[in-house]
Amino acid sequence: MELWFTEKHTEHVKFSIQVDKQLYSGQSEFQRIDIFDSPEFGRFLTLDGYMMLTEKDEFIYHEMIVHVPMAVHPSAKKVLVIGGGDGGAVRELTRYPGIEQIDLVEIDRQVVEVCKKYLPQTAGRLNDPRVSIHYEDGLKFVRTEENVYDLIIVDSTDPFGPGEGLFTKEFYGNCFKALKEDGLMVNQQESPFYPVDAVAMQRAHKRIVDSFPISRVYQSHIPTYPSGHWLFGFASKKYHPTEDFDSHAWMQLCLKTRYYNPKIHVGAFALPNYVKALLEEVEPG
Repeated sequence: MELWFTEKHTEHVKFSIQVDKQLYSGQSEFQRIDIFDSPEFGRFLTLDGYMMLTEKDEFIYHEMIVHVPMAVHPSAKKVLVIGGGDGGAVRELTRYPGIEQIDLVEIDRQVVEVCKKYLPQTAGRLNDPRVSIHYEDGLKFVRTEENVYDLIIVDSTDPFGPGEGLFTKEFYGNCFKALKEDGLMVNQQESPFYPVDAVAMQRAHKRIVDSFPISRVYQSHIPTYPSGHWLFGFASKKYHPTEDFDSHAWMQLCLKTRYYNPKIHVGAFALPNYVKALLEEVEPG
């Protein structure tokens, strides 16, 4: 008998992956957590039935959410990661010798424990001495911080359930306050392709534009996410994502990446016209 994991992307579209076996299933205080093993994508994590990451393509997401801002702000020393209990963003951050402190705020302890056990590829650097894990609500955590961080990475789930509060205007305003005067923030910003996802993307973009003087959107291709076309938000108090990008300085770090490179960095901000139109609908005139 064949086993398949199926995620509903829209009323008329479903995405399926053949599964060898289910390695873990549990219900935390916040959500259902499942780990599957598959012949095509290796192990993968789902929360409440929604795909979070697979071993085969997680490098794309984590490289783009970390190296894009780090290449613009290479002197960043204190970084806050909100969400990201799988450890992938932390793994990429620990590759930068200049980073002194990484605060990971994850509401669900069980996600971290499960990923450490079943997804060591992503969670293998959570024990780095520079990493402090805070098991609490990211919205509440960032509320109390002011002028602390060089970079905030909002590695949240989708804008419902435990991740819902991380898409509000209050949250982005608090992130602005928690950043130093040259700080910046990046966030995963959904897909522009299917209408229901595009609305969530527009809502997040509007709230970020209202909070930060510099706000841009960039993209990557992630096969297991809805439509495969995924967006990230780049918000900054000072630095422009391409004009202040020093490709030579980043190359000097000699970091080996599988997706990200300086040309991808610049090209990722060149958006298709339909995406630009969606963004312009919610930007101030």
